Amino acid sequence: MPFLSEEQALKVMMNFNPWWTTGTVLKEMNKPVRRVAFYEIKRVLMHPKVRRIVFLSGARRVGKTTLMYQMIGDLLSQGFPARRILYLSYDHPLLKFFDMGKLVELFMHNVCGNGDDVLYLFFDEIQYARDWDKWLKVLYDGNFRYRIMVTGSAAPVLAARGIESGVGRWVTVKIPTLSFYEYIELIGVPERPSLRRGIKPTRLHYLSKSELSELMFILSGLQKHFHRYLLVGGFPELALSDDTAFAQRVLREDVADKVLKRDLTALFGTRNVNDLEKIFLYLCLHSGGIIVQESLAKEMQVSRQTVAHYLSLLEQSNLIYISNPVEVGGKKVLKRKPKVYVADAALRNAVLLLDESVLSDPNEMGVIVETAVFKHVAAFYYPVLPTIGYFRGKGGNKEVDIVVSLPKGKILLEVKYKEETSLKKNDVLVELADLPDTLGALLITKNADDYGVLPFKTATPVIKIPAFAFLYLLGHAEKESKQGVSSLQ
Repeated sequence: MPFLSEEQALKVMMNFNPWWTTGTVLKEMNKPVRRVAFYEIKRVLMHPKVRRIVFLSGARRVGKTTLMYQMIGDLLSQGFPARRILYLSYDHPLLKFFDMGKLVELFMHNVCGNGDDVLYLFFDEIQYARDWDKWLKVLYDGNFRYRIMVTGSAAPVLAARGIESGVGRWVTVKIPTLSFYEYIELIGVPERPSLRRGIKPTRLHYLSKSELSELMFILSGLQKHFHRYLLVGGFPELALSDDTAFAQRVLREDVADKVLKRDLTALFGTRNVNDLEKIFLYLCLHSGGIIVQESLAKEMQVSRQTVAHYLSLLEQSNLIYISNPVEVGGKKVLKRKPKVYVADAALRNAVLLLDESVLSDPNEMGVIVETAVFKHVAAFYYPVLPTIGYFRGKGGNKEVDIVVSLPKGKILLEVKYKEETSLKKNDVLVELADLPDTLGALLITKNADDYGVLPFKTATPVIKIPAFAFLYLLGHAEKESKQGVSSLQ
């Protein structure tokens, strides 16, 4: 006698799919605010000619499951038959007793019936499903009616096992933490500015002085929400909480601890969780700093290979970004030393137990804002597969924090979240702005009135823009690009 009967499995499936009887997704699941990624997912999942599995990758609590429910709700609102939509979460322990093919078979025979119509299959936390990569291949290749969307938080194992199975079969959509633009939409700020289409923060020098002043004025009301966003605003559920201490505790336990102690240990047999935790804590302390692996290995009393392995796992698990030095203007890169950024400033704050008092610490705020800027830039440009790194000249005294290398050229960003942000003609950002392949040069500042085109005669004008305004405009441009209104460049 099997441990779990088919009737019990069907009962679990019924609980996961209430729309089979009600015809709708519960309001608590089908959140009204649509993230930018929703439009990209919908375009791929429902493409009329090119069929691909949609693979959502992202850290815990970034909203992958919510995006699934929103997609199901969207299908139902268009009149798609409720009993031809299956959702399963492999976080449920009982589902581990059936392989994916058997559960789909139960669905076919007991719920949706026969026929040649399209079926939508949604598999959540797929890394816990037995032989998931083989079954996805079988389901995709064996039936052209299936439209499939899956999520996974453990990117390393997904990548390792999915390379062969996934080629030509799925499209990976990375789900970052909330952008500042999405945060403002989510919390329902009443004074959200109405922006015209096509505004891009790298092209503000095309605006007249009065147009730029007007734009900064209508954005200025958002500044008061910026610090709250930096504290806890990157994760959708917690962004709505008024209890900062509790939100940070959830971040530590559900995002950092579960990835380090559960996901990486269970899926990759990580031998020494304490070493992994210590390395992640070190990276939180030095977010935005250059990491010398040999020194870190010596301090942690582990091998350099172990440090490199853990950095790779943390990056693929969506807990950190790695930024390598890049060549600019033919100037060769010196010794390859990466910078590391925590995936979201709110996660760093939670791990380091930083409360509201951090907002008055200029050094900490510089780190937090640079971390937020890098996250936004990486999330915005990743669909065009750029190289995103930093530039450091000889002697180490000339540096540009973020360099985005695109096919047409480079975008340069320097973060100076402080009161004094003046530049001189021989500053590296100004020098590099005069190169013919520089597409944009931005100085990210602190104060709402610290903006404008700097008075240097460079090939590409250098633009000053406050951090909150830059991040909001970048998020606005990202939403337009996903909705097909404008390009990423």
